[in-house]
Amino acid sequence: MTTPDRPALLRSLYRAFTARDLDAVVAAMAPDVDWPNGWEGGRVHGHDGVRDYWERQWAQVRPLVRPTGVEERPDGSVAVTVALTVRDPGGTVLSRETVRHVYRFSGDLVSRMDLEQVGGEG
Repeated sequence: MTTPDRPALLRSLYRAFTARDLDAVVAAMAPDVDWPNGWEGGRVHGHDGVRDYWERQWAQVRPLVRPTGVEERPDGSVAVTVALTVRDPGGTVLSRETVRHVYRFSGDLVSRMDLEQVGGEG
């Protein structure tokens, strides 16, 4: 995959995540993907780890992620600034914040995602 294709891929993955299409999102990840567990803490690994994490999360909260900016970095990673709204199952807003997700790739697949603070927060 060429670098210009990565922002488009990531935007499509955010749409799939919002639609709760786990199969589409996991298919774009390396089998040994390393993913942050931003909800419970720590990290999860592999397709099954990410799938289990999201299924647990979605049983308790309804996260909505909307990309607001994409930056390709000199090191080959891609940073996505995201408006994150988390609601409880009844629809009550629990939190709203801006976060940054930083993706690394192995070939055409996402191999790692990290969370970064957005300026002024913390």
